[in-house]
Amino acid sequence: MRLFERDHRQGGAEKRRLYAAFEIAYTAVDFTAALLFILGSVCFFYDSLMTAGTWMFLVGSFCFALKPTIRLWRELRLARMGDTERLAERAED
Repeated sequence: MRLFERDHRQGGAEKRRLYAAFEIAYTAVDFTAALLFILGSVCFFYDSLMTAGTWMFLVGSFCFALKPTIRLWRELRLARMGDTERLAERAED
């Protein structure tokens, strides 16, 4: 089993549930980051909300940084559920 393969969705029930849970988390973080950036942009129209807007951009940036972390965590979990012998053989190549 390779990392970042699309066929992870085709495995057993446990594998599909895990994949779906991580996809939901990834989408929620993506949506949150986008929402924070939109709200932060609106805040910049008002001097009194500029600090709040800056914080929203910062938190949104952390959300964008969290996305690849979620994806890598998912792939490592799925790899552990798969054929570890094949993973070891590929590492030797």
